[in-house]
Amino acid sequence: MSKAFTLETALAKVKGAQALWNTRNAETVAKAYTSDCVWRNRNQFFKGHGNIVSFLKNKWATENGYRLRKELFAFSENKIAVQFWYEFHDQNGQWFRCYGLEDWTFDMEQGKMKKRQMSGNDVPITNEERWFKDEVKDVDSVYISEDHW
Repeated sequence: MSKAFTLETALAKVKGAQALWNTRNAETVAKAYTSDCVWRNRNQFFKGHGNIVSFLKNKWATENGYRLRKELFAFSENKIAVQFWYEFHDQNGQWFRCYGLEDWTFDMEQGKMKKRQMSGNDVPITNEERWFKDEVKDVDSVYISEDHW
């Protein structure tokens, strides 16, 4: 994959990442990144597959019921910006929705992400306010109003 992103290939990367993350399989997700991928996730900075797997396992051990949607925000030759929302509940049953943005940089020869920066804000929500309830089979089918974009 040595060519620059097109609208079609950028959209495919975003939706592919969405599907991958919704598996909540840390080892599988880590394969989408270069072995020395640099991450900033909120206030955490780390590098490499081992740290990515550890981070994701810890994340999904506490973010129960995790469901994610990603949308393409912008792209250039080897970069993609993504807007996302995900919902989860804590061990006490309190639901949250994270609103966030990601900045991805790719190694175009490998077709893998070599840098990921994430900023997000968790907002407490009620069960009634959830978008991605269990009966929602496809998170892309949920209407998200402009107020939330």
